[in-house]
Amino acid sequence: MRTPTRRTVLGAALAAGTGLLAACSADPMKGMDHGGAAPTTPGGFVAPGGPEVAAAEARRGPGPERKVALTATETTLDLGGRTVRSWAYGDRLPGRAVRATVGETLAVSLANHLPQPTSLHWHGLALRNDMDGVPGLTQDAVRAGAGFEYRFALAHPGTYWFHPHSGVQQDRGLYAPLIVEDPREPLRYDQEWVVVLDDWVDGVDGSTPDAVLAELARGMGGMDHAGTDHPAMGGHDMAAMGGTPTGTPSTAPPAAGPSRMLMGARSALLGGDAGDVGHPFHLVNGRLAGAPETFTAKPGDRVRIRMVNAGGDTAYRVALGGHELTVTHTDGFPVEPATTQALLLGMGERYDVLVTVQDGVFPLTALAEGKNASALALLRTGGGAAPDASVRPAELDGRLLGAAQLKADPSVRLPARAPDRTVRLELTGGMAKADWAFNGRRYDPAQRYPVAAGERVRLEFRNTTGMWHPVHLHGHTFALPGDGPRKDTAIVLPGATLAVDFDADNPGLWMVHCHNVYHAETGMMTVLGYRA
Repeated sequence: MRTPTRRTVLGAALAAGTGLLAACSADPMKGMDHGGAAPTTPGGFVAPGGPEVAAAEARRGPGPERKVALTATETTLDLGGRTVRSWAYGDRLPGRAVRATVGETLAVSLANHLPQPTSLHWHGLALRNDMDGVPGLTQDAVRAGAGFEYRFALAHPGTYWFHPHSGVQQDRGLYAPLIVEDPREPLRYDQEWVVVLDDWVDGVDGSTPDAVLAELARGMGGMDHAGTDHPAMGGHDMAAMGGTPTGTPSTAPPAAGPSRMLMGARSALLGGDAGDVGHPFHLVNGRLAGAPETFTAKPGDRVRIRMVNAGGDTAYRVALGGHELTVTHTDGFPVEPATTQALLLGMGERYDVLVTVQDGVFPLTALAEGKNASALALLRTGGGAAPDASVRPAELDGRLLGAAQLKADPSVRLPARAPDRTVRLELTGGMAKADWAFNGRRYDPAQRYPVAAGERVRLEFRNTTGMWHPVHLHGHTFALPGDGPRKDTAIVLPGATLAVDFDADNPGLWMVHCHNVYHAETGMMTVLGYRA
């Protein structure tokens, strides 16, 4: 049996120093860049470029340098029989994976050829705060025609990804996997695939994510909600994102393309309402189900599949027809191996699985949970006809594991310790008024929930909304209760409370937000700030 050093990578890979390119469409709607101005740090908090941040980075590195060049620009993307104009890193979707080794220093030069500011957020990484890529909080936005170098040590191996943190740019083609290899990888497998799931709207019948956001920001039925009493979007330019400040009649232009507001999407797994946006396409590795990517292997091969949900508004239930999956990691960190037939991935979540492949042709199906649609890739190990694009393998309705049923591998469990501080975050708002928020307060970059270095911090998420939310913490991983897995993104169902713990060991200003990009951009974001 071959080791990872000899495996064939069939998903997406990038040799050191290879450049990536990107894409944009001439859209009159400007994206929101989280303030766009130089970040400010109110007195008493650690600054993103402060000495505490530099000291934490010094403890992580430095290591050998891995250089990557990225260009964000407009391009035409082929989704498999359907072409669209969009923005991307290169002329392919997703962008080529960046591969590096734990302990290396990643040096990424970003050139912005888009018509608006952008940024790069390194989703899931514990990195230095001034490289986290949140304009108006940790860095200036990278203006059109300008560039920026992201440089940081890679502290943990695992499956990660990167995308902008500027408006709804993530719901275009601006995303790619980041794979941090472990030179002491304990798993043994013959092949590795990277599988990126996405819901797609950009360039379809004139639609853009900015226009979708503008439609959602007006609330259900296009109501302008003038006179309602909700906090303003502090630090965000609502007009720039196509919406309107609460209490102001809507003056936004009509949404481009057909209405994309989704009504009636229901899922018992998600506790009811499944999503807000009717994305016309669902993709695996940038391909439509009618022209799917095909992975090839030999019967009996042991394959590692790294799954990433890069969607904007869709949870995916994933299964490989005729096979069971052994879960080995979630959000980059190892778990005690657990076997399942299906997995549910919220936006931003990642799972690694091992599978021993059978002889034949099998569908890898990603069901858009509650949306009556699916995405597809194929596994081919022998002859035979490919299944129909609408195939629904029985495993989708079989045994399903959630994060709460997994246990962290002992090597990454947090030591038992009572929390020193509890930060309570109530998830509030709804689709009717597009007033998504934490604790009834929509995003204001100047508002910080204080934490102190060295503390064990408990985040208590209480979902009082009628919808599920994948909550994401920047710069750290938290532990789910009861020796649960280490994660950076976790689903909170409506009516539920989820308490997670993390160690405050990475100073700076760190976002907490819903990873539904449309919920985040209408207010469901906040900041944890380390006390100076």
